[in-house]
Amino acid sequence: MPTNIHSDKILILDFGSQYTQLIARRVREIGVYCEIWAWDHDPADITRYAPKGVILSGGPESVTETGSPRVPDAVFDRGVPVFGICYGMQAMAAQLGGRVEGGHAREFGYAAVELTGSCRLFDALDDQDGTARQAPDAPSQRATPPLDATPAPTDTRRVLDVWMSHGDRVTAVPAGFSAVASTASVAVVAMADEARHYYGVQFHPEVTHTTRGSEILRRFVVDICGCATLWTPARIIEDAIARVRAKVGQDRVLLGLSGGVDSSVVAALLEKAIGTQLTCVFVDTGLLRLGEGDQVMATMAEHMGVHVIRVNAAERFFAALAGIEDPEAKRKIIGRLFVEVFDEESHKLEGVKWLAQGTIYPDVIESAGAKTGKAHVIKSHHNVGGLPERMHLKLVEPLRELFKDEVRRIGVELGLPRAMVYRHPFPGPGLGVRVLGAIRPEYVALLQQADHLFIQALHKHDLYDRVSQAFAVFLPVKSVGVVGDGRAYEWVIALRAVETVDFMTARWARLPYEFLEEVSLCIINELNGISRVVYDISGKPPATIEWE
Repeated sequence: MPTNIHSDKILILDFGSQYTQLIARRVREIGVYCEIWAWDHDPADITRYAPKGVILSGGPESVTETGSPRVPDAVFDRGVPVFGICYGMQAMAAQLGGRVEGGHAREFGYAAVELTGSCRLFDALDDQDGTARQAPDAPSQRATPPLDATPAPTDTRRVLDVWMSHGDRVTAVPAGFSAVASTASVAVVAMADEARHYYGVQFHPEVTHTTRGSEILRRFVVDICGCATLWTPARIIEDAIARVRAKVGQDRVLLGLSGGVDSSVVAALLEKAIGTQLTCVFVDTGLLRLGEGDQVMATMAEHMGVHVIRVNAAERFFAALAGIEDPEAKRKIIGRLFVEVFDEESHKLEGVKWLAQGTIYPDVIESAGAKTGKAHVIKSHHNVGGLPERMHLKLVEPLRELFKDEVRRIGVELGLPRAMVYRHPFPGPGLGVRVLGAIRPEYVALLQQADHLFIQALHKHDLYDRVSQAFAVFLPVKSVGVVGDGRAYEWVIALRAVETVDFMTARWARLPYEFLEEVSLCIINELNGISRVVYDISGKPPATIEWE
C-alpha cells in the first residue's frame, strides 16, 4: 500500500487574501499536504478533516466592522496549533479577548521587524544562516567615521526583512499571549501563546520579500504541528497511480492531449498507471504554436509509446469562433469543442468511460475562487469553465490538487524530457486568447510566425530560461509604417515576457533593448503584414499574464 501522503495535513482558512494560494504552495514545498477552505466552511467538516494545524490567511476586510469574517469556534476547539497571518492574526486577537483598532495609516511593502521576545517561530532564527541582520543605523551614521573616532557600540537587535500589508493593528494581545515583534510604528507585529501553540504575525511569511518566511512556515508546520514531510514527487506519483487504478478499474480512459506541460504529465502518469487502457486524442485546433502538431505526435507517440489519435479540427474551431470577440465566450467555445471532439472519439472506441484532463489547482482557483468561492472570477479555463452539464464520460483529473511547480517536478520524476516539462506555459485555449478580438486563420498564421521568431531569439541569446513565460500577441489594429520606399498600413504585434515564481504575481522581464530591437526588426522584415512591434511592461497585478 502506498504511503498516505494526506495523513499529516494543514488546513488553510481563506479570508480573501490575494496571497492565500501562496501560503498553500509554501506549505506544499515544505513537504506537507494542505487544503484551502473558506472561512465560513461548515465547521463540522473541520472536525472530520482533522488537520494537525490551522493557518488563518490575510484578507481585505476589517475586524472592527460589524459582520466581518470570523474564525470558526471549531478551529480553537480542535486543540491544534493555529497560525494567524495579517487579518488572521487580527481576527484571532479580537476573538480571544485582545483589542484591534482601525483608523491607522496603512503599512504596505517592506518593513524591518525587530524580534523582541521569545517565540518558537523566531528563536535563534538569526543564528542559523545569518539572514536576519542587525538593525541598520540612520543614513548619517553610515558615513565613514573619522580615523580617531571612538567605535560606536554594536547594535545587536535581531531584525527581519518582511513584507507588510495592513491598516488595522492589534493594540492589546489576548490573555496568555506575548508580543514578540514590533516595528518603529507598530508595537505588536507578532504575538505568541506558547502554551496553546497559537501564533500571529502582521506580515506575510509566504511571499519571497520576507527573507525568512519559508523557515517561519516550516517551524510552524513541522516543528510545532509535528507534520511529517510526506508530500514529495515520488509519493505524489505513487498516490496518484493508486487512486487512478482504484477509480477507473478496467475501463478505458480517453485523454485530451494538448502537448502542454499539464496534459503531457497526465499522459505519462496514466500510461504508468493503466498502460494500454489509455488512449490519447490530440485535437489540432489550428490554434497551436508553429509546427506544434507534428512535434506533439513525434514526442508522445514515437518517444513515449503512448497511443495517440490525431484529429484535425482547425476548420471546425475557426467556424465556431467566427465573429466572437469576448474573451470569456471564446474560452468557453474552445472548451466546449474540446469536450465534444473527445466525446465523439470516445464513441469510436469500445469501453471508454473516462475523460482525463490536465486540470491543475491554479485553473480551479482562477475559474471559481478555488474551494473557497470567495475570490472573483478572473477568467475561465477550458478545463473547468466550458464543460457541458451532461457529459457521456466521467472525469478523471489526477493533477487537480497540484500547483504548476509540483506538476513539473513529478514530470521530471516520471522521466519526461526536461525541455518539455520546463517549457513556458501555454494556455489551454492556445492562440485563441492571444489573438485579441475575433479570430481569423490569417491572424493566427501571422501570430504563429511572430511567436516563433521571438522564442527562437530568446533561445539564441540564452534568455529563454531566464524568463518564466514569453509569447507574442496579435493586436487587431493597424499602424502606418514604411516598407522599402512605400507606405504600409498593417497589423501590430505585442511581445510579452514576465518573471515570476508562482504565476500568481509577476513582473515584466527587463529584456535588453538591443535584443528587443533585433526581434522587432526580424518580425517586421520577415512577416508580410506586420508594421509595428510593441513590448508589454505591465505587471501582474494589475494586469494578467495573458492578454485575454
